[in-house]
Amino acid sequence: MTFTAEQDALRDSVRKLLDREADPWPQLCEQIGVAALAVPERFGGLGAGTAELQVVAEELGRVLADVPFLGSAVLAVHAVLATGDDEACERLLPRLAEGVVGAVAWTDADGRWDTPACRVVGSVVEGEAHYVLHGDEAEILLVVADGSLYEVTDARRVRTPAMDETRRLARVTFDSVPARLLGPVDLGALRDVVCAVLAAEQAGAAARAFELTVEYSKQRHQFGRPIGGFQALKHRMADLHVLVETARSAAYAAPESSRLAAVAKVHCSEALATVAGEMIQLHGGIAITWEHPAHRYFKRAHGAARLFGSPGDHLGRVRPPIS
Repeated sequence: MTFTAEQDALRDSVRKLLDREADPWPQLCEQIGVAALAVPERFGGLGAGTAELQVVAEELGRVLADVPFLGSAVLAVHAVLATGDDEACERLLPRLAEGVVGAVAWTDADGRWDTPACRVVGSVVEGEAHYVLHGDEAEILLVVADGSLYEVTDARRVRTPAMDETRRLARVTFDSVPARLLGPVDLGALRDVVCAVLAAEQAGAAARAFELTVEYSKQRHQFGRPIGGFQALKHRMADLHVLVETARSAAYAAPESSRLAAVAKVHCSEALATVAGEMIQLHGGIAITWEHPAHRYFKRAHGAARLFGSPGDHLGRVRPPIS
């Protein structure tokens, strides 16, 4: 993978800011403009591509940052753009570019993303959407229903507890809520974009989990030598290194096609789960303590794997149909 000087500078700026800020979202928006990356320049954004979004997501994944980047700066922005409604873009995108949080209500209680959970009856929305990223705090609330995107201003929202405490999720209930039609959206294309960015986030988390494990293997001694020096552990570390590097490759190849987006979702989900599991195994007892970050990477691995469809759901898009 080859990155431009601008992309390398973006990565470096995001990493440094995350290292020094406990609540990074305001500064990420004000100093770096991450919320504006995907917004075209004519709507007040930076007009960057998916690769720049992935660079940011990879850095956020490394520290498991609880920020509304994926749900707002990626999903909400691309959903509005997908409608092709200039009036909606002119009204909503400048606000999203400034860092106002947007959320897209889409999936049902089973976590399926192929069929929207809500429907439109007349001019109102009915139904209940689950796993809405930052849905409880969003100022701009969008809902996918009947193949189109709608804007709503009133809905019952409840933050839902999740195994991964670094991922803010909500349940949004629409009980005859008035809705404003923004336009039809290609749900498959929208899902592919967010899967590509999520894959980069997973790759970043896997890379950091691997780094922490390697560092620990050099510090922990048994039989008078670092455990990282034992042949069996060297082989396991080599396998993890391959997983991390192939996950990054899969993630950055994902925007090239819908099939590669599915490949990235499957491989990066499995790679992070494997690395996080090995992180716990190789750290020993300290890894199951609340103070150690291992459990957070393990929880992120399993939560992220289910987001936007499970690896099993996407596997069918990877395998060619049987004739």
